[in-house]
Amino acid sequence: MHVTRFDREIVRALIATALGKGKADLVIKDASLVNVYTGEILEGIDVAVKGERIAYVGSDASHTIGSNTKIIDGKGKVLVPGFLDAHIHIESSMLTPLHFSEAVLPHGTTGVFIDPHEIANVLGKKGIEYFLNEAKMAPIRIFVEVPSCVPATPEDTTGGVLGAKEVAELLENPLTIGLGEVMDFHGLLNLRDDILEKIASAHNVNKVVDGHAPALSGKHLVAYVSAGITSDHESVEAWEIVEKARLGMHVMLREGSAWRDLDKTIRAILDYGIDTHMLTFVADDRNPYDIIHEGHMDYIVRKAIELGLDPVKAIQMATINVARRFRVEDDLGGIAPGKLADFIILGNLEKVSIEKVFVGGKLLAKNGKSLWRPPKEYKIPKYLYGTINIRRKILPEDFKLKAPINNGVVKARVIGIVPNKAITRHLVMDVKVVNGEVVADTERDILKIAMVERYTGEGKVGLGLVHGFGFKYGALASSVAHDSHNILVVGVNENDMAYAVNKIVETGGGIVFVANSSVKALVKLPVAGILSDKPAEAVAEELHRLVEETKKAGSKLSEPHMTLSILGLIVIPELRVFDKGLFDVMKNTVVNVFVEQ
Repeated sequence: MHVTRFDREIVRALIATALGKGKADLVIKDASLVNVYTGEILEGIDVAVKGERIAYVGSDASHTIGSNTKIIDGKGKVLVPGFLDAHIHIESSMLTPLHFSEAVLPHGTTGVFIDPHEIANVLGKKGIEYFLNEAKMAPIRIFVEVPSCVPATPEDTTGGVLGAKEVAELLENPLTIGLGEVMDFHGLLNLRDDILEKIASAHNVNKVVDGHAPALSGKHLVAYVSAGITSDHESVEAWEIVEKARLGMHVMLREGSAWRDLDKTIRAILDYGIDTHMLTFVADDRNPYDIIHEGHMDYIVRKAIELGLDPVKAIQMATINVARRFRVEDDLGGIAPGKLADFIILGNLEKVSIEKVFVGGKLLAKNGKSLWRPPKEYKIPKYLYGTINIRRKILPEDFKLKAPINNGVVKARVIGIVPNKAITRHLVMDVKVVNGEVVADTERDILKIAMVERYTGEGKVGLGLVHGFGFKYGALASSVAHDSHNILVVGVNENDMAYAVNKIVETGGGIVFVANSSVKALVKLPVAGILSDKPAEAVAEELHRLVEETKKAGSKLSEPHMTLSILGLIVIPELRVFDKGLFDVMKNTVVNVFVEQ
């Protein structure tokens, strides 16, 4: 759903309704209103809706009520604006935009600002156009940013490429809201022409530029911000939030499925006492199981309140602050005359207990259930299927890691997982070598990890080692691998690793856990190899089975598949694996697995 702009007839109807000369379609009576503009809670407020917009807000809307006006008693209820997610990748939900919208509606989400660089890395411009098309049909307002880094870096192998020309063309499209997160900070700080041109294209059409600045500080952060990049969502510590806010950035506090940063980042407000008007909440990545069982933006707002944030400030950070960041506050983000009638009726403010959700004046969710369904006649375009191109069988030998010694131990670089965080640690550990090859060490939790390239047909393999998965047996493989979406696999033995990757190829995309060359759990993702064509409930059930199987195998990670999915993202510190080997993000270079003695 897109924003319906004012025209003469809409203005005429709103004025007439506000004066009582016309009658409202809907009136909420005698509610408590969270006024996000003043930071107040106002009691005994009536809200009258005409068409998709709010015509009247005040103490008595009786003059707007006619014989056909629907009236809802708001006494004892709290009215808040619809929640807006300032940065999310719908693809991480593994749902199509329509199924994602259906899932988040009951949780009060009425708008999202998305960076679809995942599907763009698979399909390029065609992937963006698919999302733009579904956005038109969605029940919530989906604002699409143009991905700035497809691929994330020049070193990545991807199915799609968005060069400066394609980015400029997409930015000219009135359906796009800005330039997506500028992830290749190394390229930007080294003044790479194509990145500079993309940023300039966004500024030329007066659209926002989103950032991605993990571990950037001091002069490097200042230089990054000086390019006109005005937001960031990668902070994991309170001091990072403060530093970025002081430089004028819109700083987004993230609480996703695998990346749960709010416990620490909220301290920027609670301990440092900084103003919240430049702060917003984001999920970034949220899987369908967590959406159904925990929530989306409602979960983040609720958690922030539980951590000690003032409830009104929490609501502001999920509504008006987001709208202002994206320059859509004239239409969205608050409950006021002329604004779009996107709002939530809560039973309790502190608990964020959602009873009804309205978008454009229509009741679309009630008591935890979506009242909207995707059109039965809609079909996913055929070109989104069959995107995995590996023209050979992957063999156990592909995952053999030859060592510089025959037997014993050797020092090696190991990717160190930080639970529930996007960053990794660059570890140096002693690893076991038998008959000239590195073997997994389950006692010390050192496993093999690999990326298998899926676009050229060759199935090239890059190898590394990882610490932190905890598996005692088996292998986990996924064609969800930010941002290239090649196939990532981690395992205890080469046979299971090969079997898992071949299963992904056979399925056309997905996530699989294998043990003893047998599939224990499989999430099928046939749409571009990263999305399901099923609704959220079905995907959540498959995902839950997968996580349970990984727990049986010894994993203590809450989202092992999500953790695996970003270990190939070579723009987040510190150490990653990709199809060309091991990558040191801090040095921006490929490195040998083995440390020179």
